[in-house]
Amino acid sequence: MAKGDLLIIGGNEDKSENKLILSRFAALCRNRQGPIGILTTATGLPEEVGSEYEKLFKSLHGIKPILFHLDSREKAEDSSLPEQLSSLSGLFMTGGDQLRLTSILGGTSFYKHLHKQWNNGLIIGGTSAGAAVMSRLMIISSKLFEKEEISVLEMGSGFGFLEDVIIDQHFSQRDRFSRLMRAIALNPQIIGIGIDENTAIWVHNEGEQFEVIGEYNVSIFDGKTSTYIDIAENKGNMTISDIRFHTLGAGAVFNLHTREMIIS
Repeated sequence: MAKGDLLIIGGNEDKSENKLILSRFAALCRNRQGPIGILTTATGLPEEVGSEYEKLFKSLHGIKPILFHLDSREKAEDSSLPEQLSSLSGLFMTGGDQLRLTSILGGTSFYKHLHKQWNNGLIIGGTSAGAAVMSRLMIISSKLFEKEEISVLEMGSGFGFLEDVIIDQHFSQRDRFSRLMRAIALNPQIIGIGIDENTAIWVHNEGEQFEVIGEYNVSIFDGKTSTYIDIAENKGNMTISDIRFHTLGAGAVFNLHTREMIIS
């Protein structure tokens, strides 16, 4: 069976008006049988956040969702989880802290069976932290210490649903151009994808391509063809030449294998 589609959201998606992005996730899940699962591990307010998405997806999907409040590795090893995961049409990961997702769930029974079900077609969505964790390599945080003129970019392992990609969220709204550029300078073989708020990419065709959905833009950095990269160690400055850059709006389609926009 084909791997499931991914819906990766830049955060702060519309939950009150047309709900375009969340409606798309619900529609993708309706093509399969079963409820939507809501994973609240990333947030420090699991009951509140889980309840909000539970109401939203009940209204959009028609089936009451299953909530996964997994806030410890012990809970993520519960013997009932594989059966619950196998009953789902899709799983949605809320925002919060992406490091909580990987440190609590990585290598657990939940994580292993999530990958198994995704390989069997499970639809997976995520917003903010739930978006950042989609790739094999993820940005954890970035800090600029102005007194010492030191810039620190912390990276780690994500869930690996996408290879050779780094996702950054809240992209334009939090001015994350420089941090994603730095991540690509350190890993030029990888495509950097910056997703604005209330904007998403729908990854389909076995991860070969994605379509942009939502209000704003998706920025793409491709350092594979760069001719010169110089990053001053522990400093904020960098020199990079010939990185390819794309800005895509709603409806645009990008091929992750050829690294080109698809023009119909």
